Amino acid sequence: MNKMIDLRSDTVTTPPQAMLKEILTANLGDDIMGEDSTVNELEKQAAELLGMEDALLLTSGTMANQVALMTFCQRGEEVIMGKESHIYNLEGAATSAVAQVQIKTVQVDNGVYDLKEIEKNINIGDIQRAKTSLISLENTYNLNAGQIIPMDNLKEIKLLANKYEIPIYMDGARLFNASIELGISPADICKEVDAVQFCLTKGLAAPIGSILAGSKEFIDKARFNKQRLGGGMRQAGIIAAPAIYALNHMIDRLKDDNDRADWLAQKISDIPHFKIETGGMRTNIVSPIITHDQTDSLQLINYLLEEGIKVKNIAEKQVRMIVHYQIEQEELNRIISALENFSSTL
Repeated sequence: MNKMIDLRSDTVTTPPQAMLKEILTANLGDDIMGEDSTVNELEKQAAELLGMEDALLLTSGTMANQVALMTFCQRGEEVIMGKESHIYNLEGAATSAVAQVQIKTVQVDNGVYDLKEIEKNINIGDIQRAKTSLISLENTYNLNAGQIIPMDNLKEIKLLANKYEIPIYMDGARLFNASIELGISPADICKEVDAVQFCLTKGLAAPIGSILAGSKEFIDKARFNKQRLGGGMRQAGIIAAPAIYALNHMIDRLKDDNDRADWLAQKISDIPHFKIETGGMRTNIVSPIITHDQTDSLQLINYLLEEGIKVKNIAEKQVRMIVHYQIEQEELNRIISALENFSSTL
C-alpha cells in the first residue's frame, strides 16, 4: 500500500534519524541560567547566519512573534502589517491579549508591500490615535502563497521606516526558502530589518522551536519577555541539538522543495478544471483553484484522501499544498495522477 502523502504543511515533517540522534549526545545544562552549552551554540550560530548580534531559542514561531512585539512596543501602541499576515490571522488574537497592541493592516500584492499605504497609516501619536511603534513584515508572505518580498521593496520599506524612526520586524518563518530562491544569504535579507524570527519546524524539519534574532539589547529584553510568558526552559539542549543539525544540513536542500513546488504548479495548471494564480516570486507553496462550477474544495479533499493524499482546505474552491523534504518526485507523480483522475470525473 502506498504511504500517505501529507501536503497540508511543512510542519508535518518528521526529523531524519540523524537529526534525532543528536539529542542523545547533546551537552545539557540549565538554559534559564545560561548554562546549556548546546542552546548557547545554537543561538550563536543562528545569529551569525542571520547577520545579527544575538539570538534566542523559543518554543514556537507564534511565541517568537509575540515576544518580539512585546519587546518593540508599549501597550496600546500600533503595529502595521500585511492583511494576510500570520500574526494578524492565526495567533489567537495574541497581539491584543498578550502583547496588548493593535494592528493596522495594509495591502500586499504578490509579496510587494504598498509603500504609500504604509506611510499613510503611520501615526506619530496624538491625543486620539495610537502611536505606530513597529512595521511587521512577513517573508515569505501569506502562508497560502509563499511569496518572496522583493529586495527592492524591502529596501524601500527600510528607508521609510528610518524616516519615521520606526523599527522593522520580520516574521521569517520560511525565510530560508526565500533566501535560497533569491540566491542570497539570509543575512543579506536581514540587513533591512531590526529583528527576525524563523521556524525550525517547517522546511528545516526540526521537532520543535523557533529562533528570534536581533541586537544584543533587543535579545536581552526579549529573553525577559520569554521568561514572563513561561517560555524559560531548563535542559533545552534536547531541542537545540536537532536544531543545529537542521541549520547545518537542511537549508541548502530547500531549493529542491521550491523547484518541486514549481513543477507541481506547472503540471496542475495543465489539468482541466484547475488553475494556479501567478504573480510574484514563489517558493514551496502551491494553492490550486477549482474552476468547475459544480465542484468545491471539500469534494476534492475527500477524493484525494481516498487516494492517500492530504491537502489543506483554504477556501470554497481552493486547497493548499506545501512541498517539503518528504515529498519527492514519486509522490509528485502520484499527486498529478490523482488530480487528473479527479478532473476526468467532472
